[in-house]
Amino acid sequence: MPQDLQNLTTKPKTKKISIPRAQSNIDEIQNLQCSNFRPDLDMENNLPPAIRSRLQDLFAQIEKEFELLYSENVNLQEKIENLNERLERESNLGDKQSYDFTDFDNTSSKGFPKVKTNASQKVKTAHKLKAQTSKIVSSFKGPTVSCSLVREFSGHRDGIWEVSVARPGQPYIGTASADHTACIWSIESGRCLLRYQGHGGSVNSIRFHPSRDLVLTASGDQTAHVWQAVVTWDQQKGHSSEEELDAGEKGEEVDSGPEGGAPSLRTPVCELKGHAAVVMAADWLPGGDQAITASWDRTAGLHDAETGELVQSLSGHDHELTHISSHPLQRLVVTSSRDTTFRLWDFREPIHSVSVFQGHTDTVTCAVFTREDKVVSGSDDRSVKVWDLRNMRSPLATIRSDSAANRLAVSPGGVVAIPHDNRQVRLFDLGGQRIARLPRTSRQGHRRMVSSVAWAEDSSSLSCNFFSCGFDRLILGWSVQSFKDL
Repeated sequence: MPQDLQNLTTKPKTKKISIPRAQSNIDEIQNLQCSNFRPDLDMENNLPPAIRSRLQDLFAQIEKEFELLYSENVNLQEKIENLNERLERESNLGDKQSYDFTDFDNTSSKGFPKVKTNASQKVKTAHKLKAQTSKIVSSFKGPTVSCSLVREFSGHRDGIWEVSVARPGQPYIGTASADHTACIWSIESGRCLLRYQGHGGSVNSIRFHPSRDLVLTASGDQTAHVWQAVVTWDQQKGHSSEEELDAGEKGEEVDSGPEGGAPSLRTPVCELKGHAAVVMAADWLPGGDQAITASWDRTAGLHDAETGELVQSLSGHDHELTHISSHPLQRLVVTSSRDTTFRLWDFREPIHSVSVFQGHTDTVTCAVFTREDKVVSGSDDRSVKVWDLRNMRSPLATIRSDSAANRLAVSPGGVVAIPHDNRQVRLFDLGGQRIARLPRTSRQGHRRMVSSVAWAEDSSSLSCNFFSCGFDRLILGWSVQSFKDL
C-alpha cells in the first residue's frame, strides 16, 4: 500500500499554524486604538479619518490572508478526498483477493497446493484454481461506467425531498421541496417551467402520470394533490398567452412566478384526503386511474384519482410510513416504514393479499420495484437489500455502506443508484457489486445530504439520464454512460 494511504490509517498530527503578519496587524490595531482614544470626542466620531482609513486597510489585509488560508484548506480537503477514494479502492481490492485457501488439502513449503492423485480431485482443484484466478484478474479491471455532471437546476428556497422524471417523450423533471412548492423543469435548458404552490406544507414527493399531463404530489398538510401540468408543455412548445388564459378559465389559477418568469399554479384538479398526519409519499397505480398514499398516521390509502374518494385504507405497520412505490406494470405496491419492515400489497384479482419483508434493523427509508420482479430496499441501518418477490425470507444480495441510504432508484438496465446522508451517490448492480461513485468535490456534487435520485427511461435524446437532489437546494443532472456505449 502506498505510504500516503498508510498515513491515512494513523492518527493525524495536529499542526499549529501561525499567522505572524495577521497578528502584527492586530497588534497595530490595538496600539492605534489605545494611543488615539480621546474620551472628550463625540462617541460616533471618536476616530480621526486617518486612523479610520488605516484600520480599514489593516482589516482588508487580514481578510486577504484568511482568504488565502481558506483556499489552501479547500485544496487540502480535495487531496484528502482523493486519498480516501484511493484507500477505498485498495480496501475493495484487498477484499476481493482475500479468497479462502482452506479449499486445498495442504500446502507445500514452496506455497504450491498439494492435490490428491486421483483424477476427479485433480479436475476439482483445477476448477477451483481457475475460478480464483478469474476472481483476482477481475479485481484489476478498471471502472466500466463514466459519470459526468452536465447541468445544475436551482431555484428552490429550501431542501428538496424528491426528484422524478416525466414519462418517455417528455423532457422534464419534477421536484418536491420543503419550501411548500413543487417545480417542473426543462432538462435541456435547466429552466423552471411551472411552480405548483397549492400545498400548505412541505411537498414530500412528486410523480408524473404514466400517460396524461397530470402530476401527483404528497405534502405535510395531510393531503395529496393531482394537478394539471399542461401549462408546462404549452409553454415549452411556445403557445400563446391566449391559450394560458383558456386554461385559467377552466379553473386553474395561473400567474407569473417569482423565478425567471415561470408561471405558478395554485388550484389542484383533485385533492386526496383521509389521512390524519403528514403524507410522505404518493404514487400512481398502473393505468393511472388510482393513486396510493403513505402517511405518518401508519396507514396507506388507495384513492380514486378522478374523484379523490378514499377507496381503501391499508393498515398494519407499527410506526410511521416513510415511502410508497407501485409496480410499473402490475397492481403491486410496496410501503416502507420506521418499524424496520416493508410490506408488499397485492391488488390483483381476485384476492388481495399482503406480505411482510423483514431484514433491516432500522427505519426502511424506501423500497422500489425492478423490471425483473425484484424489490430493492434501503434503510437507515446503512444497508441496501435486493429481494425476490417469491422469497421473503432472505435477500438475494446485501450492499453495505458507511452512511444511511435515502430514496434510491433502479435503472431499466438494473443499475441501483443509492443516495446517502454523507453526500455521496453510489451505483451498484443487482448482484451487489459496486459499479461507480458519482464524483464529488468542492466544485461539483452535492454539499449536503442527497435525498433522492431518478433515472430517465428514454435517455437517447437527452443530455442527462440521471438526476439527484438534496438539502443543498440543488438538482444535478448527470450523464452516466457505460464505456462500451461510448
